[in-house]
Amino acid sequence: MRVIDSHTAGEPTRVVLEGGPDLGSGSLAARAARLEAEHLDFCASVVLEPRGHDAIIGALLVPPDDPACAAGVIYFNNLQNLGMCGHATIGLGVTLAHLGQIGPGSHRLDTPVGQVGIDLIDANTVAVVNVESYRHAKDVTVEVEGVGKVTGDVAWGGNWFFLVKDSPIALTGANIRPLTDLTLKIRAALETAGVTGRDGAWIDHIELFGPPESAEANSRNFVLCPGGAYDRSPCGTGCSAKLACLAADGLLAPGESYLQESVIGSTYQISYQPGEHGGVIPTVTGQAFVTSDANLIFNPADPYRSGIRL
Repeated sequence: MRVIDSHTAGEPTRVVLEGGPDLGSGSLAARAARLEAEHLDFCASVVLEPRGHDAIIGALLVPPDDPACAAGVIYFNNLQNLGMCGHATIGLGVTLAHLGQIGPGSHRLDTPVGQVGIDLIDANTVAVVNVESYRHAKDVTVEVEGVGKVTGDVAWGGNWFFLVKDSPIALTGANIRPLTDLTLKIRAALETAGVTGRDGAWIDHIELFGPPESAEANSRNFVLCPGGAYDRSPCGTGCSAKLACLAADGLLAPGESYLQESVIGSTYQISYQPGEHGGVIPTVTGQAFVTSDANLIFNPADPYRSGIRL
């Protein structure tokens, strides 16, 4: 199985070029559902140890629904598909450029949640025009074990997020473990309280905010991903959800630039335009770098060929 690895603002992406499962015909959304229902062993084998680790997001290249698109892609982690993934889209854009499949300028990608635009600014810089994002619920309070009441907004940015404006723990590298423990508890509290996204959707991402360390940035964040790892980047879909909340609160005007800093100090430049359905159309700009071009080997005698899942 041929893969190309990259990182976007520190967060890894593994693009599967060859050797993925046969997902049959049908729409991209239907093929993505088939991947999750029938091929989670494949997903785990690509992104988990011994070939990977919890933070890697997979990106399976598939034929697009619309032949005008540069590619079709299904994003996945070790647990499930992801509707969209901002950092992986930036990484995919840089990977396609590395392969000579796209050049500078604007392109479209097909994803299970709709088409997204990418603008390849240079060999390592991509601006992603995401799907329309929106706030679903404002100021939702839950009782978190060992912490007390925590209040946040529920928003969609291509994935579901619970966004906490003021983190009770400082957003520093030294606090990665307590921040992870806190966000896992918040996610559990949401589940216990029955707080969901639209149509009962699981809120699988938790996003904490605090003051930035850089004088140029507007905010710093920590994002818990569905598999329990933290996002090294500022999280593209999380930034999209953040933009939806800023817009809804009248705190950021259309086209106004906002610099979001991650817990490791990497940044995305983000902005939005009004959407057709009352939400926002986010633009997330960041840098990615290809780190390897490899063939993954699956030996039938290897007891961990499908990944180590604890």
